Amino acid sequence: MTKSILFVCLGNICRSPAAEGVLRAKSRERDMKLFIESAGTGAWHVGDPPDARMIKAAAQRGYDISHQRARKVELSDFHTFDYLLAMDLANQTDLLSIGPPKRTCDIRLFLDFAEGEERETPDPYYGGVDGFAQVLDLIEKGAEGFLDHLEDESE
Repeated sequence: MTKSILFVCLGNICRSPAAEGVLRAKSRERDMKLFIESAGTGAWHVGDPPDARMIKAAAQRGYDISHQRARKVELSDFHTFDYLLAMDLANQTDLLSIGPPKRTCDIRLFLDFAEGEERETPDPYYGGVDGFAQVLDLIEKGAEGFLDHLEDESE
C-alpha cells in the first residue's frame, strides 16, 4: 500500500514545497512509492509557484520544485493522507484545530523524524538567502529520517 504524505506550512511557497520536492527525490533514490503533496494553512498564495529563492536554492541541490503550485489545506486532506507533516508548531496547532475529530491521518512535526535538536523548520521568507540553504539542510535530514521511519514501519 502506498503511503501518502502532505507537507504543511503557512503559505505553501517555501518550506512545504521544498519538503515535497526533497522527499519525492529521496524516495525515488530508495525505490519507495509514495504519494506526496504540500499545502498551506493560509490561502494568500493559492495557485502561485514556490518562492523564486526557494526554487533556486532547491535547484542548486538538484531538486526541481518549479512546477508546484500553492494550495490551501482542505478538510478532505485529513482523510486522504496518511501523514500531515507540519513544518512548525504553529502549523501543527492549526492542523489539530481545523482537523475533524475522526480523521485518519497522523499529524506530526516533520523534524521530529530528523536527528538533531531542531523541532521546527524556520520560515526563510523574510530572511536572507542563507536561510533557504539552512532550511534545505533541515529538510534533507527530516526526509532521510522520515523514510527510515516508513521503512521500519513496513517491516
